[in-house]
Amino acid sequence: MELLKLLRLVVAVLLSSTATPEAYVRPLPRKNLDLGGGFRWPWDSKTNSQPQQVHISLAGEKHMRVSWITDDKNSPSYVEYGKSPGKYDLVAQGDFTSYSYMLYSSGKIHHTVIGPLEYNTVYYYRCGGQGPEFKLKTPPAQFPITFAVAGDLGQTGWTESTLDHVDQCKHHVYLLPGDLSYADYMQHLWDSFGKLVEPLASSRPWMVTEGNHEEENIPLLKDGFVSYNSRWKMPFEESGSTSNLYYSFEVAGVHIVMLGSYADYDEWSEQYRWLKADLSKVDRKRTPWLVVLFHVPWYNSNKAHQGEGDDMKAAMESLLYAASVDLVIAGHVHAYERSKRVYDGRPDPCGAVHITVGDGGNREGLAHRYINPQPKWSEFREASFGHGELTMVNSTHAYWSWHRNDDDESVKADDFWITSLVSSRCVDDKSHELRSMLMTP
Repeated sequence: MELLKLLRLVVAVLLSSTATPEAYVRPLPRKNLDLGGGFRWPWDSKTNSQPQQVHISLAGEKHMRVSWITDDKNSPSYVEYGKSPGKYDLVAQGDFTSYSYMLYSSGKIHHTVIGPLEYNTVYYYRCGGQGPEFKLKTPPAQFPITFAVAGDLGQTGWTESTLDHVDQCKHHVYLLPGDLSYADYMQHLWDSFGKLVEPLASSRPWMVTEGNHEEENIPLLKDGFVSYNSRWKMPFEESGSTSNLYYSFEVAGVHIVMLGSYADYDEWSEQYRWLKADLSKVDRKRTPWLVVLFHVPWYNSNKAHQGEGDDMKAAMESLLYAASVDLVIAGHVHAYERSKRVYDGRPDPCGAVHITVGDGGNREGLAHRYINPQPKWSEFREASFGHGELTMVNSTHAYWSWHRNDDDESVKADDFWITSLVSSRCVDDKSHELRSMLMTP
């Protein structure tokens, strides 16, 4: 018995290769959840007008976008809302879309923008004039503000545990750096994912960007991201973008850029031009914090997906450095890693901190193997399911913590304080030539 315990400990240490001072035995993957995705064949005759898969997102200053799906194609696309339960003083009219994917036909997908809304206020709302009442809370106008962060969610038992922990962290906004449903062409899994996340996503804004599992491209038959773009509409138009795959938004002193790892990103691309224009407009007096999210990490010492972000990094890292981006968050690798401030592959006090949180609970399991020795830029790494919490305390200091899912308990395994670059000399010390990149056509 003692020999068996010793062998288990040795195996755990060899698999982990983390920077933690003591070994942590990671949990095994869990089965997919069965939520009744509602697969619809073309001959189905459902006429349910009840709203389902309700979720909200930020849609410009003081506005929210409410999105939901109905099986009844005649259901209206309006939202009634107000500050008291059951009392709706205001109403907003929206629009709708739908899509077909091989033998699958989506329900009617509604998108309605409500507002202007007051900051840090609870609103009650109802979709399409019927169904249950939902409740949301708007983010604050100023610091402090807390973000929950986890990518690569999927629909497993570990996903459910992660969402439970996210719900406990009292966040204002949820950030998801790609890989939502893991539908992977099976469209009814988009429906089951919408049902899974509705309790959280209907009460706090979810700001997402695409991952590889959202692409669902069928050459000559279906363009990529049809399902994702139809269901999860983000404020790309409000931020001057021409694509739902990349956009930006501002909330309580933070400018957040959501980039597309699977949209063209070289210096001749529309995304590159948009990013330069967006960064050039950032007012660090108004938003002293600058955060960027995308799916494929640029700094990754895990053997999984090694080097996949190199081309995007080569094209765009200098832009982020010129703009003094504070924090870069990615997913894709099913593990957690945090870097020192880094630029061009080396620790740099004026670079961004890079964090990988592709550990939400996906069905593919964890990425256990790391490169050794640990790179100088890498500060902490561990292959476990979990989520992150980011609190901008004020204009100069933020607190990050990462919480592993330990037998369904949220256990803080890594944390650190970060000082904004605008409060340092970095912005002034950077060369005029580098900063001028943001202004050149």
